[in-house]
Amino acid sequence: MHPDLRIRPADHSDAPAVLALMDGAIRWMNARGNTEQWGAVPLSERPEGPARIERYTTEQTPYLAELAGVPVGALVLHTGPSPDLPVPPAGEPERYVRLLVTDRDHAGLGIGAALLAHAAEETRRAGIRLLRVDCWAGADGALVAYYQRNGFTPTTAFRAGPDGAWPGRLLERRLAP
Repeated sequence: MHPDLRIRPADHSDAPAVLALMDGAIRWMNARGNTEQWGAVPLSERPEGPARIERYTTEQTPYLAELAGVPVGALVLHTGPSPDLPVPPAGEPERYVRLLVTDRDHAGLGIGAALLAHAAEETRRAGIRLLRVDCWAGADGALVAYYQRNGFTPTTAFRAGPDGAWPGRLLERRLAP
C-alpha cells in the first residue's frame, strides 16, 4: 500500500468523484476490449448511472481512497447483495462489497487491496464475521483471482443480466473475531 494513501468515509458530496472513477474504469476496460464487465457506455451517460451512485453515497456505506487529496478509489459496503442479482442473502449477518473501483492511472499501488482490507476491518469492527463480494467472472477469470489473492474464497457461480449472459462469481471471506 502506498504510504500516503488515506481511506475516509464518503458521503453524498463525493458522488461526482465516485462517478468519475467509474467512468474512468469503464473507459480503461473498453480501451482494452472489455465491454462486458461494466458495459461500453460510461455510467455518467446512462439514465440510471448517476442515481445509482447517489444511492451508493446516501443509502449505503461508502469510502473514498485518496492520494494527496485526489480520489483514487472507492468502496461501497452494504448489508447484503443487490436485489438486481441472483445472489441470495447469506442467512447470517454479513457485509457485502457493492462497489470497488480504482483509478487505473494509479494501478499497482495497492489501492484496491487497501480498500478490501478496510472493508474487512470495518466488518470485523461491526462484530460481523462474513464479508462477501460478487464480480464479473468472464474472460480469463483475472478478477476472481484478484479477490482470491485478497483473502476471498470463490463460492457460487451465477449468470445475470436480462439475457443471463453476464457470468458472475460470488466470493466470501470469513473473518476472525
